[in-house]
Formats: sequence, structure tokens, C-alpha cells
Amino acid sequence: MAMRILVVGAGGVGGYFGGRLAAAGRDVTFLVRERRAELLADQGLRVRSPFGDIDLAAPQTVTRETLATPFELVVIGCKAYDLPGVINDVVPAVGPETAILPLLNGMRHLDELDARFGASRVLGGQCHIAATLDGEGVVHHLNRTHSLTFGERDGSVSPRMRHITAMLSDAGFDARPSQRIVQDMWDKWVFLATLAGITCLMRASVGDIMAAPAGHEITLELLDNCVAVASEAGHAPDEPAIERTKRSLTESGSTLTASMLRDIQRGGPIEADHIVGDMIARAGRHRDGIPLLRVAYAHLKAYEASRVRAS
Repeated sequence: MAMRILVVGAGGVGGYFGGRLAAAGRDVTFLVRERRAELLADQGLRVRSPFGDIDLAAPQTVTRETLATPFELVVIGCKAYDLPGVINDVVPAVGPETAILPLLNGMRHLDELDARFGASRVLGGQCHIAATLDGEGVVHHLNRTHSLTFGERDGSVSPRMRHITAMLSDAGFDARPSQRIVQDMWDKWVFLATLAGITCLMRASVGDIMAAPAGHEITLELLDNCVAVASEAGHAPDEPAIERTKRSLTESGSTLTASMLRDIQRGGPIEADHIVGDMIARAGRHRDGIPLLRVAYAHLKAYEASRVRAS
């Protein structure tokens, strides 16, 4: 049975995964701003990827002014600071049988979506991909990872999960249903909060930080702060997850940086509250035992304050 899928945005994340789904014959509509809708109508959706390019001549689009009917699945891959507006925009798309699949990092977005639409409609989800939209509206896939993980937050294999799995599978990317999706999200959050915190603090890549005096030790101290918060919340990463994270964060010569650092370097908005601030907010009795995480957050908020002042 077919499923009508609304993908919010046609940028790096939405354009890539939505483009793959549409190219595979799924019924996909993109919710975009009017200017992006005009560009897609004129030039189509163009994706450039090591796994094969996509050129969709006439992707289905709606804007917030023309969105009027419910969809079976709503996929949200925006930045956290855009979520309040997106929530208002997608209201007409959410009906009694709609499932919402957010691909944001961290956990706070689940609280916001639950409050507006009800927890029963909101799945857990995450994606692993490096993709960006260039000045001509072309989506560029920058690495060889393109996975989308999703699941019921209670770990069940529901009828809608089976249906969604069928729709997302065999579409040209790695679709991974998970019965531990909340833990998967926490594992990624621990990694990302550490990566964002350390690369933004140091204004440097992982490899450059490893080459600095005490760079290795400070990075692992920040990781310990984040693991302590996850443990307090009942979602401590297991040893294999911690070892994978340590390898990524301490690789000599690595050019890895957080996208948050790249956002700072271009003077853009950042997800400080969602990625780092919310982790501190969930620290509970460990709040005084996470000094590096608090320093990283203060640094990010100082950047935001300077950006507001400059504007």
C-alpha cells in the first residue's frame, strides 16, 4: 500500500533523502519556501552523490500557504532553531493517522513535537550524512555515509513501523529500523555534543586538537562529562559505542569538525541550546560535575551574544 510522504525542506538532509525516495518511486512531496519551490519547478531537484546523482525534473512541492491535506508520514530534518516555525507550518499535514519522523540531533525536539502533536504520533529518528546545498540549489553529498535510522520510541514493532520500513527500504540509502532508537539517539548526542563542544572551543579540527598540548586529555574529559549526563538520564552508552566515539574524537590527523563550527565560521546561527544547553539541563545531580560542558556552552552563548550585538 502506498504512503504519502511529506519531507520538510529540500536542502541537504531533506533534498537528499527525499530525492532518493522520490527517485525510487515513492509518493514524496517537499514542503519548501516559495523561492525554493520556484527554483525546483524551474530546474528540478539535483543531487550529486558518490552513490549516484539524482535529477528530478518536476518534484512535487507545497508551501505553507498551499499545504492543506494530511500525509501518512512527515519527515522533519530542519535545524533546531527553525523547529518552532516548522511545527506551525506542518499542522495541516498532521491527521489522525500521521506519523512524524524527526531527524534532528539531541532530544529536546521530541518534547516540543510531543507537546504539539501528541507523543503517539512522534517516532524516534536520526540520520548520518554530510550534505549541503550550494548557491545554485544543488544538493551535494559530501561523504560515503547515508543512513536513516528510525523506530517506535517504546521499542515495539508496530504495524505502522512495518509500513514505514517498507516505504523507506530499497530507496538508495541505508534505511535502518531500530528497536532501541532512543538509545541510538542518545549515543549520537553524546558524540555530537563532545565534537561540537571541543571543535568550537578550539576552533580546530580533531586532528589539530590532537596535535595540541593536552588536546587528547581535554577531549576525553569533555566526553566523560557527556557520558555522565547520559548515564544520569538512564541512557549510558555501552562500551562499544564509547570506544567508537573515542576513536573518532582522537584520530591523529583527522579533518573532522562539527557542523556547528562551520556555522560559527560563516557567522550563522547555531544549535547551542539544543545540542549543548539541553544536555546540561538534563544533568540532574551531575550538574556540578560537568565543568567542561558548561565552559563549552558558555563559549557558544557568548558567540550568540556577539552575533546579536553585531546585527
